[in-house]
Amino acid sequence: MARAAGPPALRIAVIGGDGIGPEVTREACRALNAAASAGLADLELTEFPHGADHYLSTGETLSPATFATLRDDFDAILFGAVGDPRVPDGEHARDLLLGLRVRLDLFINRRPLRLRAPELSPLKSAASAPIDFEIFRENTEGLYVGVGRIENAGTPEETAVSESVASRFAVDRIVRRAFEHAAPRGLRVTLADKANAVPHMFGLWRRVFSEIAAEYPGVASEMRYVDALAMEMIRVPARFGVIVTSNLLGDILSDLGAEIVGGPGLAPSANVNPGVHGLYEPVHGSAPDIVGTGRANPMAAVLSAALLLRDHGAEAAADALEGAVDAALARGVRTPDIGGGATTAEVGAWIARRVASGAA
Repeated sequence: MARAAGPPALRIAVIGGDGIGPEVTREACRALNAAASAGLADLELTEFPHGADHYLSTGETLSPATFATLRDDFDAILFGAVGDPRVPDGEHARDLLLGLRVRLDLFINRRPLRLRAPELSPLKSAASAPIDFEIFRENTEGLYVGVGRIENAGTPEETAVSESVASRFAVDRIVRRAFEHAAPRGLRVTLADKANAVPHMFGLWRRVFSEIAAEYPGVASEMRYVDALAMEMIRVPARFGVIVTSNLLGDILSDLGAEIVGGPGLAPSANVNPGVHGLYEPVHGSAPDIVGTGRANPMAAVLSAALLLRDHGAEAAADALEGAVDAALARGVRTPDIGGGATTAEVGAWIARRVASGAA
């Protein structure tokens, strides 16, 4: 039967990767397929084999042809995790995850941090004040560009130098996006930096932030040193709306934030170049020590899939996935990391059934 005319299907490339990545991604795909079957979104999912197994059997990390396919033939990528002890230098991981981030210019690493079940937070204040903020992490520069050198290797005078790079172009676009995101939502924007100790790079961040803040007089804004901000994330996390920061500081702060909202098993993320491409992945790693045990938590992968849907206008489907995760938490359908006894597949199946049922 010919397909009815309408908007094109959302084309999603699925890369499970390593460790528990394929396990949690499988459950996220189950939820996506349930949303499609319920008529909430028109989706086309295509799986790719790339990861350590593929690399060890073929020698390929990510070929130019595969990269071109991912770039040109798909709207977004749903990613699992990378990291495998059989590849100690992590070559395949660099090409896959970091390579896709850089080559697709996914300059925003957006990490929503929402406490969905107060009892899962280690903070005493969690039951009395909502925790729901986002971190906009610059994703292409900073210390992660890999610029540096080793001098006098193997001698008592050995010196390691790593250089951090910040350009006005990159700082401007991430800060501007943070304000654009915050403005319609009535959120405060906070810059996290360490300008008192690293004045050259973070001085640039402060100048750009001040210039853009002046363009948004209706948006509350502030600049905070990262150490003080980290303490406030623990003491009064409810005060934050959007935190924007550099690559390294964003990496650290978002992992801290994940812990205060229940751990990495509940923390999704999006690597995006708005209107161009996006890669969506749970914050947790590949966890090789629990592969095949059924203990991996698929909720962060499902929430990452919901982010993907929302960024591409499939609001009803995104609401269904997030609502199903919230319902599972409320009913106690949980993996061991968050106090439950269900397996990865059992949690994934429950979420998919909930999505398919259309229950609020």
